Amino acid sequence: MIRSDVVRTYRDIHSWVGIVCGLFLFIAFYAGAITMFEEPIRRWAATPIDLPDAPSLAESSGLIEAVLEQRPDARRNWRLHFETGPDAPARISWPAQAVDEGDHSSTPVIFGAAFDDNGKLVVKRVDSAPVAQFIDVLHQQVGLPLPHAWAMPIVGIIGLIYFLALISGVITLLPSLIKDLLQLRIGRNLKRMWLDVHNALGIFSLPFHMVMALTTIVFALHDGVYATQNVVVYDGDIGKQWAQMRPPPHDVPDDARLLEPDSLLTRIRDQAPGFTPTQVDYRSAPDGSVVARVQGYDPRFAMRGPTFGIVGVNPHSGEFVQTDYLPGHQSGWSAAISSFFSLHFGSYGGSPIRWGYFVLGLSGALMFYAGNLVWIESRRKRARQKAPHPQQAVSSRVMGSLTVGVAFGCIAGISATLAVAHVLPGLVDDPGAWHRYVFYLVFLSAIAWALKVGPGRGALHLAWIASALTAMLAVAGFASVPVQSGSTAWAIGIVALMGSGVLAYAAIRTARRTRSGPADSIWAAQAQYPARR
Repeated sequence: MIRSDVVRTYRDIHSWVGIVCGLFLFIAFYAGAITMFEEPIRRWAATPIDLPDAPSLAESSGLIEAVLEQRPDARRNWRLHFETGPDAPARISWPAQAVDEGDHSSTPVIFGAAFDDNGKLVVKRVDSAPVAQFIDVLHQQVGLPLPHAWAMPIVGIIGLIYFLALISGVITLLPSLIKDLLQLRIGRNLKRMWLDVHNALGIFSLPFHMVMALTTIVFALHDGVYATQNVVVYDGDIGKQWAQMRPPPHDVPDDARLLEPDSLLTRIRDQAPGFTPTQVDYRSAPDGSVVARVQGYDPRFAMRGPTFGIVGVNPHSGEFVQTDYLPGHQSGWSAAISSFFSLHFGSYGGSPIRWGYFVLGLSGALMFYAGNLVWIESRRKRARQKAPHPQQAVSSRVMGSLTVGVAFGCIAGISATLAVAHVLPGLVDDPGAWHRYVFYLVFLSAIAWALKVGPGRGALHLAWIASALTAMLAVAGFASVPVQSGSTAWAIGIVALMGSGVLAYAAIRTARRTRSGPADSIWAAQAQYPARR
């Protein structure tokens, strides 16, 4: 039996660390739920490119030769797409400049090429739709509009606080676990209801949250760990350790040619049955040699990336030269590391796992929202012990306003920026920047409005606004059905319509609460606050 003073201590720890990081984690979990379908969203949001049809894989060698001859900027780094579609309309593509894989601040400019009917090389910009990447960065940086390198240490600290909140929450709930776990008491006692919701979501999804907390800490702080190791352990020469992990250079005859794309695909499939290659990146070294890295997927195994695994190949023979990230062909250590990544990304088990993570992400966001409401209602309960009709502290009003502003502002902002995904490319030169402008305009306006009118009226107004913007996303999804192949447009329309309905129901319940709830609550339409606190 845990002593009551110990439980109280951990309850205080859980409350305060939850308040500190809960608003950030709401953004991370809500945006993270959306990113479970990042690739379908990218395909859905892609705008048609006025580029001739891609040649077949067997006819791609001539296109590669023409691109490398006529476009010197492509020789350093170019990509062959085994699969083409709305988000990859060109068989061959390349970045306008060298891409820094650690730069998450913007979408790189990508060019693609094809032959017209007269055999002339046609080059067009084929940048992928930036809205999916923006939501992913929003998730990674917990909504912080900072450069990636600045945001990640803060995310790491939030992850540590999050882990502490999970541990303290479990200890707090242990004495009443059996009695309270399966109860959901809906009624006038708002604090009791939100506490039941918060506890049930937290306990039933605890393994998921433990994985998210630990992986977030590693992802956010690993650069700092490596930098420390470089100074303390490797005496500033950690690069030599990385070099030992690279595949050894392969011998290249003077007259060697790159393997034909269709032959390369055959060699890959022969060596890794079940692995579906989607693209191969070619990179030219300063000495003129070429290395290749193939990206693809195999749903039977955990994958290192959010939706893909990687294998290094000899571009002249098609032989595998590095399989550390190839699903199903890894050593025990590499497979364990990939599983660690995969548990965070949900990149295993196919669509059922992705939908499961989507639901867990939304329920996680609701858990953080409920946790803040529990804190606010707990303060009202303690205040009532001193006076029958206490005035709410200004701190409670501010926290309530921030809670509804961040939550509904995040939902409304993401819905708004997704809804305009097909419109922005025809109106502005940099859609990626404008997706950020749209989100943060809606998000910050929601917070400002909630702070101005208070949490009660703010929640009512913002829930209706979020419902309307999510309905607008549903309209955009259904409107794209005639021009979109596959079920993504239908899925976006249906899910957004359901979300709009849930938000409308929340607005109706909030309106009832502001009218008939306790007058001393911050949710009352005319809540009273002291002049100073």
